[in-house]
Amino acid sequence: MPLLEKTISAGTELPYFLSLKALDTWAANSPRKLDGILEYTPRPPSNDAGAKGKLLVCHDYKGGYTESTSALSYTFNFWSSCSTFIYFSHHRVTVPPPGWITAAHRQGVKMLGTLIFEGHDGGEEDCLRLLVGNLPASLNGPAKSTATTSSLPLSPHYARLLADLAHQRGFDGYLLNFECPLRGGVEQTRTLAAWITLLQSEILSKVGSHGEIIWYDSVIFTGRLAWQDRLNSLNLPFFLSSTSFFTNYTWPPNHPNHTAEYFMSLDAELTGNTPNPRSGIAKKSLNDIYMGIDVWGRGCHGGGGLGCYRALDHISPDSLGLSVALFGQAWTWESEQDKSGWDWQKWWTYESTLWVGSASGTVDVPEAHRRKGEPECLHGAFRPISSFFPQYTPPDPTFLPLHTAFSPGVGRAWFVNGVKVFKGGDGWTDIDKQCSVGDLVWPRPVLAWEGEATQRDNPLPDAVSAITMDDAWNGGSALKLTLTSPGSQAENVMYRCFWLPIQSTSITPGQSYDATVIYKVGHGSESAEFDIGFSVKSTSGSGDKEFVDVSVIGSNDDAELHGGWTKLSIRFVGTKHQNTANTLTGAAGLIVAVIMEDPSLPLNFSILLGQMNIYPSTPDSAAPHSPQVLWADFSGSKNATSLSGTLTWEVAASFPPLAAINITTPDDPLPVWIAQPSNRWFPEFLYFNIYRLWYSPDGKVGQPEEATWIGTTGLDGKRNSFAVHETLSTHAVHGKARFYVQGVTDRGVVLDWERCVYVDYDGSRKH
Repeated sequence: MPLLEKTISAGTELPYFLSLKALDTWAANSPRKLDGILEYTPRPPSNDAGAKGKLLVCHDYKGGYTESTSALSYTFNFWSSCSTFIYFSHHRVTVPPPGWITAAHRQGVKMLGTLIFEGHDGGEEDCLRLLVGNLPASLNGPAKSTATTSSLPLSPHYARLLADLAHQRGFDGYLLNFECPLRGGVEQTRTLAAWITLLQSEILSKVGSHGEIIWYDSVIFTGRLAWQDRLNSLNLPFFLSSTSFFTNYTWPPNHPNHTAEYFMSLDAELTGNTPNPRSGIAKKSLNDIYMGIDVWGRGCHGGGGLGCYRALDHISPDSLGLSVALFGQAWTWESEQDKSGWDWQKWWTYESTLWVGSASGTVDVPEAHRRKGEPECLHGAFRPISSFFPQYTPPDPTFLPLHTAFSPGVGRAWFVNGVKVFKGGDGWTDIDKQCSVGDLVWPRPVLAWEGEATQRDNPLPDAVSAITMDDAWNGGSALKLTLTSPGSQAENVMYRCFWLPIQSTSITPGQSYDATVIYKVGHGSESAEFDIGFSVKSTSGSGDKEFVDVSVIGSNDDAELHGGWTKLSIRFVGTKHQNTANTLTGAAGLIVAVIMEDPSLPLNFSILLGQMNIYPSTPDSAAPHSPQVLWADFSGSKNATSLSGTLTWEVAASFPPLAAINITTPDDPLPVWIAQPSNRWFPEFLYFNIYRLWYSPDGKVGQPEEATWIGTTGLDGKRNSFAVHETLSTHAVHGKARFYVQGVTDRGVVLDWERCVYVDYDGSRKH
C-alpha cells in the first residue's frame, strides 16, 4: 500500500505478455508457481439455480493494470451473483493480477485471463505462430519430400505454455479473442478449432476440472472477421471446441430466442447430451452461451448503464436459461470520476444501485436511444443486475474458512486489532485484501423479529448499511449498520429483539463450525441498553429453521477488546435430516435486543462490524498447536537516501509440553500423544503485516509496539516475501533497521508479538 509503484513492478513477475515470443522467453526461465495466491475452491450450487443462466463479468478498465496502491481505485464487490470473471486488456496474453485472482477465489468465482489477436499489433502473424508453435533457429526440413498436400500443421506448443502460465499464476483459463482476419481461410480456422481443444485439454489437466476456455464471437469459419451477435453455423465450430461462447453486444431483441432455438436444434452427439456421450466431449447447455452486454451501451439494446436490465429482460437468464457476459462494468467509476463533487462514497452508491438496487427503492433510468430500424420495445421498472441471477454463498468453510473484514479492497488508513497503524493521504487499493462486504445487507438490511410474537404488531426499525473507512478492526474499513425508529407509546416497545442477517454461508450437515464476530456499538446508544448476540440460521428454503443447531462457547463469548470492540464466539452444527441436501445455506448475523426506559424517544444507533470468521471446529481430541513466524531474513542495499531489499521468512507450528507419559506396555491402546485429526491442520495465513524500526545513533532499538507499519504481503502473489523500499530519515542515515513480520491467520487472528520475529539490517556494514 505505501510501497512505491516501481518497487511493486520490480518485485513481481511480468504482468502480461505483448507477444507469443515473449511467452517463450518466460517459459525458458522455468518460473516457479506463485504460492501466495489463493487456490480456487468451488462453492455449492445455489438453491434457486436450477436451469438459470450464469453471469460472466469481463473487466475492461482503462487498458488494465491501472490500480494504484496509493489511491482509491475501482474494485468489484458483487461476487455472489457472478460465476466467472475475466481480466481483460489489449496485450497479447493478459494475466490477471494476483490480488484479483485471490479476491475471486475467496468467493468461489473463476478468474480467467485473455488471449487476444488484433490487426494493429502483429496479430495475424501471431495467429499463425500460435498453431505451428515455436520454430527452431537451425536449418531444418522434412526428411523426404512428398507430393501429397496437407493442412496447416498443428503444434501443441502454445497450448502447453498457456496452460503452464495459468497454473503458475493461479488463474483458471482464458477468453479467446481473435479480432483480426485469418488469411488462411478454412484451413487455418479448422486447425484453430482443433488447437482450442488442445488448450482445453491442457487447462483441465494442469489447472483442474473447473478450467474454462471461452470463445468470443468474432472470426467465423471462413476466416473473415464478422461478429454474429448470436450462435449460428458460422461460429459453431469454435463453440464446440471451447467450454463456452461469448456473443458480441449489438444483437437485436430477437437474437436471444434465435440463439436458444438454434442450440436446441443441434445434434445431441455434438453437444454431449446423449445417455452415453463420447469420451472427451464436454456436455454443453444453454448456460454455456453468454449473450454479451456492454455496460457502456455501445450498440447495445437498452442503452447500457442502469438500462442494462432492458437487455437482460430479453436474454431472460432466470427463465430461458441463457447466460450473460457483462462487459465494462467499471462504467460506474469511469463515467463519473471527472464530475464535480464525485468521491468514493458517491461511486459506491452508484455501483451498488446498478448491482443490488437503491436503498430508497426508486431508480430513475434515462430513456434508451432506439437504434436505426429497431422497433419500439417496452420495458418495466428498473431491476438491478443481481435480481436476474442465482445468489451464491462463498465456498463451504469446511474447505475454505470464511474470513471477512468487510473490505472492498480500498481504504484511507490501516488498522491492526483496532489500532490505526497507517494513514494515507489519498488512500490505498489492495484487492488481495478484498473480502465480502456482507452479502445480505445490500441495498439495505432486512430485519425480522426475534422471540416474542407480540412484538410483531409493531413496525421493525429502518436499517441502512454503509462502508466506513473511519474505523476498522483489521484492514481499512468496517460495515456500518444504522437502525432508526420513531418513538412509540405502545406498551410492548420497551423491549424489542430482532434478527439482523449479515453474511451468507454454506453448511455441511453434521459438520461442526466455530464462528466469531467482532463488533462495536456506535453513536446514538446513550438512550437505550443493548444486548447483542451472534447466531447462524438456515436459509435453505425448507421452511424448517431448525436445520442449524447453535450452541455458545462460554469461555470465548463476549470478550472485550481494544477500542470498544467486542468479540462474540459460537459453535454451530448443520443438523442432518431426512432428505437433507449435501450442503445447506445459512445466514450469519446478529440478534439485537434493545431496552428503552422511555420508548417515546426515537431510536437511532449504529453497529460497526469489524470482522467475521467461520471455520471448522477443531475436534477436542486434536493435538493443540500454535502458529508462529519461525525466522526472517533480509537481503538488501542502501544508498544515501533509501534502503531497498527483500524480506523473506518461514512459518511454523509449535506444540505445548507433553504431559506425563504413561505408556507401560507395547499393547497399550492409547497413543503417547494426541494425534492430528487430518493432514489439513497446519496453520494458514491471510497476509503478514510488516513493520520497520530504525536504530538510534547510539545503537539502541525500541519494542515492536513502537515500530512503524510499512505494508502487507499479497500484492505480488508470493507467500512469504515482501519488497522493501524505505526512505532514510535524518536519524537513520546509517540505515540500521529492524524489521518485524506479524502473521494474520485465515481465522482472522493477529499473532501476538511473542510469536512473531524480527530481522536486523546494518547499512553501515558491507554485505
